Amino acid sequence: MTTEALERTKTFKPAEWIDAQPHYFLLLLMGALGFLAMIFYSWAHLAELGAEPTVLGALGKAASSWLTMTVAGLAMGLLIFIMASGMTLVFGLMHVLNLGHGAFITLGAFVGASALAALSGLTQADSLLVNLLAIALAMVAAMLVAGAGGLVFERLIVRPVYHDPLKQILVTVGGSIVILQLIIVFWGPNEIPVSRPGSLLGSFTFGDVVIEKYRLLAVVVGLAIYAGMQALINRTRIGLLIRAGVENTEMVENLGYRIRLLFVAVFVAGSALAAVGGVMWALYDQMIHSHLGDLRMVQVIIVIIIGGLGSITGCFYGSLLVGLLFNYLSLVTPMVAEFASIGLMFAVLMWRPQGLIPVIRV
Repeated sequence: MTTEALERTKTFKPAEWIDAQPHYFLLLLMGALGFLAMIFYSWAHLAELGAEPTVLGALGKAASSWLTMTVAGLAMGLLIFIMASGMTLVFGLMHVLNLGHGAFITLGAFVGASALAALSGLTQADSLLVNLLAIALAMVAAMLVAGAGGLVFERLIVRPVYHDPLKQILVTVGGSIVILQLIIVFWGPNEIPVSRPGSLLGSFTFGDVVIEKYRLLAVVVGLAIYAGMQALINRTRIGLLIRAGVENTEMVENLGYRIRLLFVAVFVAGSALAAVGGVMWALYDQMIHSHLGDLRMVQVIIVIIIGGLGSITGCFYGSLLVGLLFNYLSLVTPMVAEFASIGLMFAVLMWRPQGLIPVIRV
């Protein structure tokens, strides 16, 4: 070990690391607490089956349950991130709290479901690549429709209230009601089943560890979107303007850049990302209805608050925490799982009032 490495080891202070990397700390803590919960659950389950519980038996069952629920939790968290990323991007740049975001999630789900139904020949094929092509085409269709809707929504509803937060809440909620009623007009009020492509049905089994195929796809898509957004924000000229616009909109305008056009593009992109989340959630739940987006908005708002307003990275880690917490508790205490994310949000805000990785000072 080099002298420099020894110095770093000597000066390492856990409290400072936790303060600097709270998202990593909470993920590790969540995983550890989840494993402990799995041990107690496994011990109780073995006792219920009439078998005499042993430490090794409980640990073995707990390990398999923990791996299964961890992958499921990460997948669910990434699905939430896909739906929330557009809203946190819009708020981060435009300071617009778009509570109509859920309507675009619903719109994307319905457009995607219709596209998948029209592409039934591709979804019923035996090839994984053909099935993925069908899903990709459904996502493109949903993004185009939701993006066009987002453009109209921004120009007619959001633009007049850019600098009035209270009116933003009122008009975006009103706009979402209009969109939801139009969805009912076109698709009807009843639930519509959504079939997954054949190659994404079922699970992979490794001993007692069971991992759904579709959840793996959700992990891949979620990570790809996160990586793409990070690359766009941190490695491109557009990203530089976005970050500059977050810090000082007037300065960017005075330098000659048309930041208002960038606002429009960001709002359209946020709506399109909501639509992608809607398609992915429709395939996850295999059922869509007109209130799908409204129900998901609770989780979306929670992860945005946990992560820090306007922070894409914070939104990403907040989504993972909520997904893991829900899946761990859904196995151990299902009734508590439905409300646990609210408790997590309050705990984080008591510890860090600005969220885990804040961008905007609140």
